[in-house]
Amino acid sequence: MPHYKEEAALLAKGYSLVAGLDEVGRGPIAGPVVAGAVILPQHPRQPWMRKIRDSKALTRLQREELAPLIESEALGAQIGVSTAEEIDRIGIVEATHKAMERALHSLPLMPQYLLLDAFPLPDVPLPQTAIVKGDAHCLSIAAASIVAKVARDRMMDDAHEQYSNYGFSKNKGYATAEHLRAIEMHGPCPIHRMTFSPMGEGAPAR
Repeated sequence: MPHYKEEAALLAKGYSLVAGLDEVGRGPIAGPVVAGAVILPQHPRQPWMRKIRDSKALTRLQREELAPLIESEALGAQIGVSTAEEIDRIGIVEATHKAMERALHSLPLMPQYLLLDAFPLPDVPLPQTAIVKGDAHCLSIAAASIVAKVARDRMMDDAHEQYSNYGFSKNKGYATAEHLRAIEMHGPCPIHRMTFSPMGEGAPAR
């Protein structure tokens, strides 16, 4: 269960604005990578916050219920996006950094300290700590993962309306067997990551 220990320790050191950041969508073969950034209020005690988990450990319904609560209670809750085209152009690691930076700079308040899941942001001149499996252990990071996941799922639902052959509303761009068969039958579409298998470099998008 995610805890508030990291944030509380930073508050005790004088950091009043601590942001958790996380991303979703590094692994799919289609769609964007989306980052979330959340600044929780100091010492949050709302009962519903006990339900916050890493977004992967929650059902879609649970995430959909928690996301607006997080957004209404947080001092700031924003997302940043890097498209499939940008992922192909600069690589998934750099594109993930860009999405996280965009989420950070969209916040209404600039945090004084960052808590991140797994890896730091080298181009952001703010004190920060990268926590392995941070979305499972840190409340702010878990909240950011929920906000990002809900936003990305909605983007993939919208993509399904435009590119209905690929089942994006169900697979969210991941390489399921049905998704791979659809690519074999129809070829990739404009939101497929052309540098990811099975497309490969230079495969024409339809």
